Order: sequence, then structure tokens, then C-alpha cells
Amino acid sequence: MSSRALLLVNRHARQGQKGLSEAIKYLKTLGLDLIEESTEDPKHLAEVIFRYQHQVDLVIIGGGDGTLNAAVDALVDTQLPLGILPLGTANDLARTLGIPNSLSEACKIIGYRNLHRIDLGWVNGKHFFNVASLGLSVKITQRLTKEAKRRWGIFAYAATALQVIWEARPFTAEILINGESVRVKTVQIAVGNGRYYGGGMAVADDAAIDDQRLDLYSLEIKHWWHIILLLPAMRQGRHIHWDSVRSLQGQEIEVYTRKPRPINTDGEITTYTPAHFRVIPKAIAVLVPPEIKS
Repeated sequence: MSSRALLLVNRHARQGQKGLSEAIKYLKTLGLDLIEESTEDPKHLAEVIFRYQHQVDLVIIGGGDGTLNAAVDALVDTQLPLGILPLGTANDLARTLGIPNSLSEACKIIGYRNLHRIDLGWVNGKHFFNVASLGLSVKITQRLTKEAKRRWGIFAYAATALQVIWEARPFTAEILINGESVRVKTVQIAVGNGRYYGGGMAVADDAAIDDQRLDLYSLEIKHWWHIILLLPAMRQGRHIHWDSVRSLQGQEIEVYTRKPRPINTDGEITTYTPAHFRVIPKAIAVLVPPEIKS
């Protein structure tokens, strides 16, 4: 792999502005020839990647999960390898891949040139890295402000979740998976491709971003305060073993609701039900720590 890289940084990411000059310095010491671009709006990342696709050999993205999600479709189309600088609040994809939040350590991982192909989730034409969900998590996304994330970091997720949990109201849905139809009354349905989401919660205790499957869980609780009891188990993905949580696995899933419900992909609302989910095995190559073997 050549050393010419497109460096894209979201200046509005929690550590974006502060981390930019530091990252450039580290990456140049690794011998990388950088084309530096930054954006005020992550929605423009795809067009920048397409503009430089024939001039570079990899794309390095500095930002959080929302920034990476904004670039994922262009990465699939161009098949350029991805390097990650975790400059966001949650950095759940970096956590899944074992990439530390330390910028110098993240840059070292890019320098190792260890490429590993990972799966992507897909819903209604939109790719995602971590998790797509509807219900409670959408309300958290809608309530969670950029100012709160910038000020409080990872604690903003927990504080916002506690604010909206008591408002949680169940809805009915039909889930089609592995040739079967399941009707549920739930406050949240989450479909995971990776392992971590929502600031470090695990979608399932054995979930992996290269296992070529989707992990679905449905929170079918009877009282809002049951979610409080579940939260510690959700950090390890052990919630899927609770009686009030339905856990399913498959490569293709459909979810139907009585009225269209918004779907959150990697922390951004991008589509609505009815939803058709698929796993796309080994969709893109990512630079990961050397202990992860291809």
C-alpha cells in the first residue's frame, strides 16, 4: 500500500479542531503524504472522497461514529481502505476494532498497515457500521444535543437516556427473520452489525464486526423502570439472556410497524420503517491493530 492518504476531519467532532494539528504531525512522522481536507458538515464527506479517489490509496477519517457513517457509502463504492482517528464522543466503531482514543496510538495503528475486512449492516439502502435501531434510542438521539456531547462527553449519553427512559411507551412491530414472523410489543428494536453502540453498550455478548451476521434484540419490558435494571447488563451484552429481552440472529431481517418509525444508524436518523436489513460480509478494509488477523 502506498503512503498517499486523504485526511478528512470533522471540525465539529468533540476533539476535531484540537486534534487536527496533532494528528497531522503524528501521521507525517509515519511517512504519509497527506491531502488534508476538513468539513463543517459531514454530509459533504462522500463527495470529497469521490473527488480524490484516484489520487490516494487510503482515507483517514477523524471524527466520531456519525462522521464515519456519513462516509461509509463512499468507502463502499470506492473500496479505499479506512484509517480511523477517534475524535468523537462515543467512538464505538473504534472500540469495536480495538483502536484506542489516544491520537498517537491511533496513528501508530495506521502506520502498522494491518488491513482487515469487516462486515457492514445495510438498511433501506443505507450502510452502517455499528447498530441500527428504532424506539427508545431514537428519542435519545433526538434529545442529545451537540453541545451536551461536547461538554459532557460519554456521560451525555447516560444523562439523556435517564431523561427519556421514563417517557418510554411500547409499540407493536412485526419481525421477519429466518423465514419466520414474530409479533412483538417493545420499547426498542436494535439490529447490530458490530459490537458496541450508544457510548459503549454491547449489542450482544458474542457480537463481532466480522461474524457475517446481524444480532437483533427487542426490549419487551412491562414497566419503564425495568430498563434501569437492564442497563448494567447492556454494557457487556448480557441483557440478551434476560426474559424481557428477545434475541434473534440472521443475515436478513425485515421490521414492520403500524406507522413509519424513524431509524437511527450509528447515531444518526437516516431512514424509516418498513425496514429491510442485511449484512454485507467483508464489505470494506479497515486499518486495525496488528493482533487482529485478516
